[in-house]
Amino acid sequence: MGKTIYLSGSLNPAIRQPHGFGPVGDKLLLIYERLYGHFGSQRWWPAETSFEVCVGAILTQNTSWDNVKKAVSNLKSRQLLEPAVLYNLPRDMLAEFIRPAGYFNVKAQRLHAFIDFLMGRFGGDLNAMFSSGLEDLRPALLNVKGIGPETADSIILYAGGLPTFVVDAYTIRALLRHDLIGQDAEYEEVRSIFMDHLPVDPALFNEFHALWVALGKTYCKKTGPKCDACPLTGV
Repeated sequence: MGKTIYLSGSLNPAIRQPHGFGPVGDKLLLIYERLYGHFGSQRWWPAETSFEVCVGAILTQNTSWDNVKKAVSNLKSRQLLEPAVLYNLPRDMLAEFIRPAGYFNVKAQRLHAFIDFLMGRFGGDLNAMFSSGLEDLRPALLNVKGIGPETADSIILYAGGLPTFVVDAYTIRALLRHDLIGQDAEYEEVRSIFMDHLPVDPALFNEFHALWVALGKTYCKKTGPKCDACPLTGV
């Protein structure tokens, strides 16, 4: 596994700053501190480059991280993990290399769509892409075929270090069980809870999302949740 790309600030910023973000924000920070105290830093996103994060964010759709690592390793071992190189790689060859990630033909199409966007608008320069800023970049990414909100926010936060919150199934499940969202809450509504009620800190957003995943995998399971042992008991 390569080095982890960290964003800005400490890995546990909320514990070091006063609360006072309103009842919702304070409850979220209490949850964060409980999770961090129980699980510790999750050290996300494991990657050697920002581009590797982008590729991983697209490949991880509907598959396990272990499968993504195999696909990324295939690209690395062939020195293909560069925007310009993948841009010129035939789609059928790309699909074969990322086969372990599942849905490989669809994901090859999505990767090419993202790389076409990166090359066409920013000359393959990720720094230039992220320099366009959150407000411009997020809607632009959402217009790329195959990139939904979770993937876009993962790229923006984990590869670019810009302050957006990533929402996934683990987050939604835990929030539902703690009555923080309604059954019909959609992605943008859930994201806004964190964006509107927490300090705007990419390091906090990074760690918090990763901790929701740890909670969902360990305790707040889809079936057979371990509520009695959950670190959020009583919150």
